[in-house]
Amino acid sequence: MSEGLSVLYKLAAAALGRAEELRKSVDLDAFYQEAFLFEKRDFAAALKRPGLSVIAEVKRASPSVGFIGDVDPAGWGARYEEEGASCLSVLTEPDHFKGSLLDLDAARQNTMLPVLRKDFTVDEAQVLEAGTRADAVLLIAALFETGALARYVSLAVELGLTPLVEVHEEREADLALESGARLIGVNNRDLRDFTVDLATTERLAGRLEGTILVAESGVKTPEDARRLRDAGADAVLVGEAAMRDPALVAKLSALS
Repeated sequence: MSEGLSVLYKLAAAALGRAEELRKSVDLDAFYQEAFLFEKRDFAAALKRPGLSVIAEVKRASPSVGFIGDVDPAGWGARYEEEGASCLSVLTEPDHFKGSLLDLDAARQNTMLPVLRKDFTVDEAQVLEAGTRADAVLLIAALFETGALARYVSLAVELGLTPLVEVHEEREADLALESGARLIGVNNRDLRDFTVDLATTERLAGRLEGTILVAESGVKTPEDARRLRDAGADAVLVGEAAMRDPALVAKLSALS
């Protein structure tokens, strides 16, 4: 197992441990009902407006860059909305990203934008958890077999959540399509060594034609975003660069 992928699987293993604790603390049937009844904002529809849509991310840290900064999620969510973001993404992974569900709640309660719960989802209970407080849930294709990914996509849709299925290479792209996902994110960051290459989106975009395509990672300038838009991306997800310069969101949102 490569070093980068081992980090991914370590994060997933830790998430599985948290999911096991979650299962012990809730009645899953009642949790399902709570998730089903929670009123969702339409994440996918928010990305269909003309021009390039921006998913702006609230994150405190990451394995690739370390600590970025302490933030007020409510304030950052409002700032991103003012800058023209179409949706928000909030990291809730506690160990390497220093996030929490409280961050998700604070950001969503202080904005009208649809919000993605970004974490390492490896158990159906986590999909239910996302359904009680978010509008979309991240599913990383590398962590699933075909049948399992399709089951998680179906559960999310059943709850009114938008599943964002993340891929990095051709096999994962095919897996995402087979799962029935309509919103697919291409991660330009190689999980084997954390290098970033915008050509990843360019390489996979044709394969994913007909979906809502989100280019993730590596967007630092309007030129980067324009390149990804021209490759076929409907939206870009901007994390570290937006945290360091939130005005970047307005520049990207202004691209026609």
